[in-house]
Amino acid sequence: MRVELSDVTLEVQDSATGRDPVLLVHGFPDTHDLWRHQVRALNAAGYRTIAPDLRGFGASGRPEGTAAYDPARSVADLLELLDRLGIGCVHLVGHDWGSGIAQGLALAAPDRVATLSLLSVGNLGSLLAAGWEQRQASWYMQLFQLDGLAEDWLSRDDFANLREMLAEHPDREEAVERLRAPGALTSALSIYRAGLPPAEVMFGPPLPLPQLRGPVLGVWSTGDRFLTERSMTGTEKYVDGSWRYERVEGAGHWLQLDAPERVNALLLDFFAEHGRPRR
Repeated sequence: MRVELSDVTLEVQDSATGRDPVLLVHGFPDTHDLWRHQVRALNAAGYRTIAPDLRGFGASGRPEGTAAYDPARSVADLLELLDRLGIGCVHLVGHDWGSGIAQGLALAAPDRVATLSLLSVGNLGSLLAAGWEQRQASWYMQLFQLDGLAEDWLSRDDFANLREMLAEHPDREEAVERLRAPGALTSALSIYRAGLPPAEVMFGPPLPLPQLRGPVLGVWSTGDRFLTERSMTGTEKYVDGSWRYERVEGAGHWLQLDAPERVNALLLDFFAEHGRPRR
């Protein structure tokens, strides 16, 4: 369904029924469909699922200008979406950039988050402190900052370079087709440009970062070539309260597609462990 917010229109998949709401937030280069296996499992277990396409992705709106893709804008979108749906408190799950946005929401409105589950991407402080191995794995983040040049390189030779970058993505061809649309690739890259400016974040002095309120679940997969285990496990330092870490063997970066049964079981167990969201 389409939900018109004050600043953008989002495409949202909402199961509309279920005892407790779960907000599922995707990252680059995905859409709400990334969560299809989790949606089925969560709905079958009696949970209501809300899975939007973030601004700039999928069928959601693509505002003009890099500043429109500051992750704080997506945080505001999600809070307004919950208000429009009449939802107070959720189990919050994020993957990739969705993890960063989910953390921003948890910091901005902690009373609206019953549990926070971070898939693949941990806290920014942990990512930046994870050492040279992580810096090497993050090379593409610097490429993505190059407005126009990145778009040209990724789309060259029928998106050959993007295809190679997304080699392990189970939905690679669907992602490439979406990014062919006029403006789609620039919009998708803009979250890196707005959210990770090199001078301020990637290579600047250490940032004073607030603590996340637990309970927080961190899940990392052994086949993730973009993120090191240390970048996730170090997140514990930034959690005030309950922290749980789980390692998924044999799955790549898109672990919810590669190992859906394992991810589903971890989420359901974590939600059950920490009770029902406040209304």
